[in-house]
Amino acid sequence: MNRILTAKQLEQYSEEGVVIVQDVVSTATILRMKEVLADLVEKSRALATHDDVYDLEPGHQASDPRVRRIKKPHVVDPVFKDLMTTPKFMGILQDLLGENVRLHGSKLNLKAPHFGSPVEWHQDWAFYPHSNDDVLAAGVMLDDTTVENGAMYVIPGSHKGPTYDHHDAEGYFCGAMDPETCGVDFSRAVACEGPAGSVSFHHVRAVHGSAQNISKRSRGLLLYEFTAADAYPLMAAGKADWQAFSNRLICGKDTIVPRCVPAPIRMPLPPAKNQGSIYENQTAGKRYFGFVEQGGKKTLLA
Repeated sequence: MNRILTAKQLEQYSEEGVVIVQDVVSTATILRMKEVLADLVEKSRALATHDDVYDLEPGHQASDPRVRRIKKPHVVDPVFKDLMTTPKFMGILQDLLGENVRLHGSKLNLKAPHFGSPVEWHQDWAFYPHSNDDVLAAGVMLDDTTVENGAMYVIPGSHKGPTYDHHDAEGYFCGAMDPETCGVDFSRAVACEGPAGSVSFHHVRAVHGSAQNISKRSRGLLLYEFTAADAYPLMAAGKADWQAFSNRLICGKDTIVPRCVPAPIRMPLPPAKNQGSIYENQTAGKRYFGFVEQGGKKTLLA
């Protein structure tokens, strides 16, 4: 198997839990994705609440459509599905996960100018633990992405540490770490910045989050979650639709023999009180993003 990533990039992913690769997605594909996305946002004017495709921002209305997430974009339009099996994209996945790779899921997070909901600090592993942690998320940057328009932050090396508590004060899963008690030094966070067409690959156990978009530019991030084919989801064990699960294999061979490795696991149970996407889950947790320092105190941005 010919490698796409350099030895330095592989080492960075291994040590830091994240690597950013530029020029993975062609300009033509990015433009097509943005055309499809613009059409989807336009169609959201007809909605008053979330549905199977849309997750809406607070304040969404027909005259001012605000969409914060497109759910399962690979099902919504072929352009989001076809990218996964392009040679360069698939080659990087195989470099990081091995020859046999399965799609776990996808979503497209949007941050509109001067808005765009933040995503609080969390680990994807807290949402969907597997039998092994050869699991990652690939973030396709649909726009030139910087700190100002809401780039994702990752804490380097956090994928080698504990699985943090993502539960609220009452013990319910809330999809977010408590920034005051978790003991993580957030000043170490590194922004995943890059021009449109770049892709960030972060380990499932890496601590990450993103702030509100404070710029005049939009920020779209198409996220895929991938696993090694022998990584089986713990929550769905014995209950999954086998055919649908097997159909998500995007390259290599399938297996019914899970590979199990020691890894710190906390189950996302009891389920979140605020059901829905991560945005809904996190409304029950403590906030970190969306605050500014004023006179030595943190004040929530309006």
